[in-house]
Amino acid sequence: MGYQVKRASITAAAALLASTGLPAAAQEGAQVPTKAEAPASRAVGMDLFVSTDADNTDVYRAGLNFDLRYRGQQDYLGVRVEKAWYRPLGQQTVGKERVFLRYADSGGHWAWNAQVGTDGDTVIGSASIHDDAAMRKEFFIERDVVETPRGVNEGIYYTFAGAALDLPVDDRNSFTIVAGAQEFTGKNVRLHARASYVHGVKPEWGLSAQLRTRYFRSTRPGEYDYYSPRWYVQILPVLQMRRFSGGWRYMVAGGVGAQRDAISDWRASYFAAAEVTSPEVGRGWYGKASLQYNNIPQNSGAYDYGQAMLGIARAF
Repeated sequence: MGYQVKRASITAAAALLASTGLPAAAQEGAQVPTKAEAPASRAVGMDLFVSTDADNTDVYRAGLNFDLRYRGQQDYLGVRVEKAWYRPLGQQTVGKERVFLRYADSGGHWAWNAQVGTDGDTVIGSASIHDDAAMRKEFFIERDVVETPRGVNEGIYYTFAGAALDLPVDDRNSFTIVAGAQEFTGKNVRLHARASYVHGVKPEWGLSAQLRTRYFRSTRPGEYDYYSPRWYVQILPVLQMRRFSGGWRYMVAGGVGAQRDAISDWRASYFAAAEVTSPEVGRGWYGKASLQYNNIPQNSGAYDYGQAMLGIARAF
């Protein structure tokens, strides 16, 4: 998920973003939720995130959420405590305790969510806000540690802020454009541009064909030990199927494309993802699980990265 650092941390708020390469609201096409009329309940939840890559970098994050106000996945207020374990390049494991305030709500034509806290060294977290217009706008920001040996041990962080705009053409065709800037500890600033075209092949099946493109350019390439060429470009055709059954949502996606950067020639680019989400019915259980694989180029060849997430919550 990251955003083309060697490995950028993926927060809970950005988990869907990582699977698509676009901000969550822009990719999902979600509308601003209607205010719930039922009285708020409380909720507890837990989740586990695991990732690994071809360089033997492993990351584990286990989190516990307690919401004092809960009306659903788009309306809550609570706290999150998290334990993260970083094992960059197979080296010694470094543990970090992280704590967050989490909040989601909506008003008028806008909906927003935030998860802001600290790892004991600095402010980390993410936040986003979007409207429900036909040409929907989203603004987002994320800050976290760079999961490399120097990033974890020396405290190298990134702050990524940007905006997305949906451009619908008709019932079957739409575009999304994303622009952002990512500032790292030190002097490197990375400018991002992404664009996606989505065509509904069989809307009744939930089948779509997508063309995802992205480009970034760094002002200080190679400053630390994260993946940072002068520029990077990717073109990725993707087939995606999203189905609903009995309130459950299922998604599978996969694509093969091409990518290159300032220090390597064109290479194949691969992407695969799967996700299942349970229905959310008042006071009860809610669950979500996802898997993802992708790769980016490195001087030594392909760079494979996989991640998995499992989360459950119960309102009471």
